[in-house]
Amino acid sequence: MAAILHSIAGSRSFRVNWLLHELGEKVEIVPYAIMDGSLQHPEFKAKSPARRVPALELDGRVLYESGAIVQYLCETRTGHSLMPAIDSDERSGWLQWIHYAETIGAGVQNLNMQHLFLPKEWMKSPTVMGIETKRLAIALKAVETALQDGRSYLLASGFSAADVMMGFTLESASRYVRFDGYPQTSQYLARIKARAAYQAAEAAEGPQQFYTQDFYELPEA
Repeated sequence: MAAILHSIAGSRSFRVNWLLHELGEKVEIVPYAIMDGSLQHPEFKAKSPARRVPALELDGRVLYESGAIVQYLCETRTGHSLMPAIDSDERSGWLQWIHYAETIGAGVQNLNMQHLFLPKEWMKSPTVMGIETKRLAIALKAVETALQDGRSYLLASGFSAADVMMGFTLESASRYVRFDGYPQTSQYLARIKARAAYQAAEAAEGPQQFYTQDFYELPEA
């Protein structure tokens, strides 16, 4: 039976969609839009108390936190190398990157609110935009440093679910921080986006719904 993924194209639900494709799991995508009120329907609220995607129906339960879903899928599915064993030296690093993706994601979310979702110009703060952009740029340095030793992915052993969590986040972060100063990160993101499962997940999900520009400049204060 296929997993059912409640999703908004271009949101955190892409992580789950992509990982399901990496695992070869069948998935049925139920699409939503952020501004059409569909997230407020009682049927969806029963699945996601925060009224946000993703929500994944799988194994007789509903999961609604992307990081938890990624770890659950890795722990309950077999025949993959997307998660180091508990006694592996890489396990702590894997967990660290899984959650560090949301450190970067929080900065992206704050900038999304300022650039995309506040409807009136007077609601937006150039000062906040500047601070959040700087914080995001600083957070990205950890990824650049991790890739300095020539590794292709976050873990020395190769591609893992940590890259699934991080890859989506970096794609969004590149809308606000130019990656010219992050050459290793830029190449890493290109490698990730070239994966067959990434491209299949994009095709299954459809075009992202958020960004109308490749890059958003800071407004003048």
